[in-house]
Amino acid sequence: MPDRRTFLTTSAAAILAPRMTSPLPGTERGTGGEDSGRGSEGVRLGVASYSLRKFPRAQAIEMVKALGTPYINLKSVHLPYELAPQELAAARREFEAAGLQIVGGGTITFEQDTDPDVEKYFAYARGAGMSLIVATADPVILPRIERFAKRYDIKVAIHNHGPEDTHFPSPYDVLKQVRTMDGRMGLCIDIGHTVRTGTDVVRAIADAGPRLLDMHAKDLRDLSAKASQCIVGEGAVPIVDIFRQLAAMRFAGYVNLEYEIDADDPLPGMKQSFAYMRGVLAGLSVRRRTQS
Repeated sequence: MPDRRTFLTTSAAAILAPRMTSPLPGTERGTGGEDSGRGSEGVRLGVASYSLRKFPRAQAIEMVKALGTPYINLKSVHLPYELAPQELAAARREFEAAGLQIVGGGTITFEQDTDPDVEKYFAYARGAGMSLIVATADPVILPRIERFAKRYDIKVAIHNHGPEDTHFPSPYDVLKQVRTMDGRMGLCIDIGHTVRTGTDVVRAIADAGPRLLDMHAKDLRDLSAKASQCIVGEGAVPIVDIFRQLAAMRFAGYVNLEYEIDADDPLPGMKQSFAYMRGVLAGLSVRRRTQS
């Protein structure tokens, strides 16, 4: 197995690589006909726009482009729920014109167990071109959410939020609720929140299987301390093992970096995090080729 030094060396090279120019030639493909957001092992790296919550939409778009990926999961700060349909369509075009692909939205909190309250978020997601909603809700609302997920043909990935979450601390708490539901109902595993519950995050990913629809990536220096978040690759979260498991199961969703620190100047740390993750995927690809 390539050691940490190998991954960091590869990551450093990635940092020095030319940045993606704007706009991207397409929402799915970059120059050369390859998926510009897809790692060497087929894992697609994206951005949770909550990472850029201090910045307006236009600036956030430029920052995502600087990270070299077309994939973005939008927080409402960059695409408010309250927008009229015409305004929502115009905002969506801003992302698409920049070559970005809106792959989901959230986290969206479903607060009321009523058709109007649940449906308004699905109508919002459809208007924004989202194929997936990252969500949290009281478990009693999930059957109603499931009904609208089928009606709109939009996936719903329930997000676990660690020990503080009274409903879904770990991925297994989500699995208990969705395992018998429609296939559009699944999980968004937040790897940072997961390890803080003492859960084996790699095993949880494997156990989620096809119910794993989305992922939020981050790293922690102390696996029990939320405040210890750091640049991906500098902490104790088993990033290499996580990506190895995702590659082995041919994960079809997105690994979206949710960088919650350095809110006023997140881009340098985000770039280093992306470089490390790409280096890990490149290292895994080298190992697979040498073993074949």
